[in-house]
Amino acid sequence: MRFSTVSFNNNRLRIIDQRHLPQRLVYRECKDIRDAYYSIKRLAVRGAPLIGVFAAYALYAGVRGLKTKSAAAFISRLSDVASYLKSSRPTAVNLSWAVDRMILVAMRNSEKDVSKIKRLLLDEAIAIHDEDRLMCDSIGANGSRLIRSGDRILTHCNAGALATSGIGTALAIIYKAKRQRKILKVYADETRPLLQGARLTAWELKNSGIDVTLLCDNMAAVLMKQAKIDKVIVGADRIASNGDFANKIGTYALAVLAHAHRIPFYVAAPSSTFDMSLKDGTEIPIENRPPDEVRAFISRSTAPKGIKVFNPAFDVTPGRLVTAIITENGIFCKPYKTSLKRAIRH
Repeated sequence: MRFSTVSFNNNRLRIIDQRHLPQRLVYRECKDIRDAYYSIKRLAVRGAPLIGVFAAYALYAGVRGLKTKSAAAFISRLSDVASYLKSSRPTAVNLSWAVDRMILVAMRNSEKDVSKIKRLLLDEAIAIHDEDRLMCDSIGANGSRLIRSGDRILTHCNAGALATSGIGTALAIIYKAKRQRKILKVYADETRPLLQGARLTAWELKNSGIDVTLLCDNMAAVLMKQAKIDKVIVGADRIASNGDFANKIGTYALAVLAHAHRIPFYVAAPSSTFDMSLKDGTEIPIENRPPDEVRAFISRSTAPKGIKVFNPAFDVTPGRLVTAIITENGIFCKPYKTSLKRAIRH
């Protein structure tokens, strides 16, 4: 990829503002913790792994200038900032996972000087960033073993380089397969109402020289019926211990369709996306988005004024519909209650 989704240099936190794609590639500096909060909330930064990396840097940046010699006071303020950031989007577990890692570093070093704790926090944010890039490569390498030359792959939303600090999760598999000289055709769902598939995935794949075709979300069934889809690969925002997972709204419908047409359905996600504290998908918190995301499109009304709107950002797909979960630690199959524990122990 010829872009960097997030960077932190000379104490400046810079991101791609994904709201401007595909028309313009815009880099923007986040000025403060409130700016970071709204960058996540308003989808300037999105994608579960990327949100985690960004939040780690944002947390450090948010307390770097705090002037106190008391480690207890510093950690108290750090915890307040962390809680604020975590409230921006509830479904993607990588956000809380990364922020909690930062808090743990501070608490484990509470006997040290505040200046030293700050340095350790920056080191941890950099480590989370580096791990994310390596994770993407490993998921791509593991998943590409499942891809044959000539495969026609359907994906939903965006789980590519724009959703991580590396080459992606679901799309990493496609990029790795291409490097292995496998011939692929990718179908990308438009992903309503915010069109992440059209604006982001199609843009990524087209610019990477991948044969990609865009379709509306309600067209996937026709392609499957015509035997034009060989595999479905999607990302995830949170995976429960039994393999149930939350992903962008519309994913569950694809899983049901794939099951009906006997098409393998794969989930690609890092182990940081697993939430083993949840027994199943009913316990995953689902974010509801503003109604106007559905009522209007590019500032033009597409629905009656004041119409009631149902707009969950995610749906939950049962693990029983998932052929395998592809992680940086390998490929794991049912029963997920057992296999996902092994995935984390790697």
